[in-house]
Amino acid sequence: MRAVRLLLLVLGVAAAAYGGWLLRPQLDTTVPWLIGGPVLHDLLVAPLVGLVGLGLGRLVANRLRLAWITAGLMGSATLLLIAVPLLWRPPSAPPNPGLPDRDYPLGLATGLAVLWAVVAIVLVVDAIVGHRDPARRTDQPADPTERTPPHV
Repeated sequence: MRAVRLLLLVLGVAAAAYGGWLLRPQLDTTVPWLIGGPVLHDLLVAPLVGLVGLGLGRLVANRLRLAWITAGLMGSATLLLIAVPLLWRPPSAPPNPGLPDRDYPLGLATGLAVLWAVVAIVLVVDAIVGHRDPARRTDQPADPTERTPPHV
């Protein structure tokens, strides 16, 4: 087992070294992205996500609804993150038939609309089922003597 691990380590180091060698000509354009991404995340994205999560936790008492809203926000953030390079600047390479001729803003809007339509449908179904069957309501304490503090 030790020999296999050593072999995998050597192959991994060799692959990383080869990737670094291939990356060498583009270091002037790559380094800002490699450094800027984590800095942008730590200074802007992480605090913003924390504040949104804190606000949602105070506004939405039902944990199932909170989970679906959080999933919708995470999906939206992922779609936006993927779309940023395509929306920010035009492609620098010559057109590749079938790839850059798409309407990226429309695609992003459609993806976000479908995502939030699914979240809305789930929330409506949960509200209907919760009103019909009080035992399934997730915003009520399991023990009637247990009280949750009101949200301020």
